[in-house]
Parts: sequence; structure tokens; C-alpha cells
Amino acid sequence: MENPEINADSVSANQTTPPQTAAAAELDQLRIERDGLRVERDELRDMLLRRQAEFDNFRKRTERERAEQSQYASMEVVGDLLPILDDFERALTADSSSPEYAKGIHMIYQRMGESLKKTGLEPVEAIGKPFDPHLHQAIERVETNDAPDHTVLGEFQRGYYFKGKLLRPSMVKVAVPAAARADSRILKI
Repeated sequence: MENPEINADSVSANQTTPPQTAAAAELDQLRIERDGLRVERDELRDMLLRRQAEFDNFRKRTERERAEQSQYASMEVVGDLLPILDDFERALTADSSSPEYAKGIHMIYQRMGESLKKTGLEPVEAIGKPFDPHLHQAIERVETNDAPDHTVLGEFQRGYYFKGKLLRPSMVKVAVPAAARADSRILKI
């Protein structure tokens, strides 16, 4: 044995080298695991954000649907009350032997009209306006040269909007030129 110290150093160097490589390998393994956990964390965070957004959209959609359902139910009830309102309007135009009775009918009509207006009912303005097939239903055509063509001359039944949507179109009579109707008769014969 030439130099026992040299052999001891080489042995101790050999003994310390494998633990260092084992530690480095373990460190590399921990880094890989850490990176994998970061990716998993990022995926979970992304999934959480998506689920929160989906839930928020779901909540908003159900609130909107609930509001629409409530509005539709109100619209149906108000639509059912319109014939009663029409009856009151006809009762107001009818002759009454008792002025107090007529006054009572008028008061009930006013209160009902005010209550329905608070819920969102608005009348469709028709008389004197141009005929609009989206708002008016033509029941009668009147030959006249006193009014512009397709002008609403009268209203048989009032139309109404409910919260901005047409609930019922107005039933109207519409002005047509006198010559136009005579021409249409000639064409039909």
C-alpha cells in the first residue's frame, strides 16, 4: 500500500459522490412534482373561475326568466281585464236615466284605468294617425277625400300596450280615396 491517505480520500470521495447525486436526483424529482402541482393548481384555478362564471350566468338567467314569467303573468291578467274596461267605456257612452249612476260608472272606470296604468298599461293612439298594420286592425274602409289616404278616422275598440309591448291592436276605420274604391270595383267586374 503506497499511500493509505490517498486511498482514504478516494474512498471518502466515492462515498460522498453517490449521496450527492442521490440528493440531486431527489431534488430534480421534487422540482418535477412541484411543476406538476403548479400545472394542476392552474387548471383547478381556471376551472373554478369558469364554474363561478357559469354560476353567475345561471343566476342572472334565472332572475331574468323569473322577471319575464312575472311580467307574462301580469300581461295575461291585464289582458283578461280589457273586456271589462271596454264594457265600462260603452257604459259611459250609453244614455243613463240617473246622473248619479253615470257618475259612479265614470268613477269606477277612472279608478280601474289608473290602477291598470300603474301596472304598465298604455292606450294606443289611433285617431288621426296613419294606419299601421302592426298597431291597428282595419275593420272598416271609409271613402273620403276629407282625410289623407290610410288615416285612422275612428276607433271601434281601443288598443293597448303593456310595458312597451303591444297587448291588443286597435280596431279602426280607415280613410281611402273615393276614386280608389270605384277603380277597384271596375277591376273586379
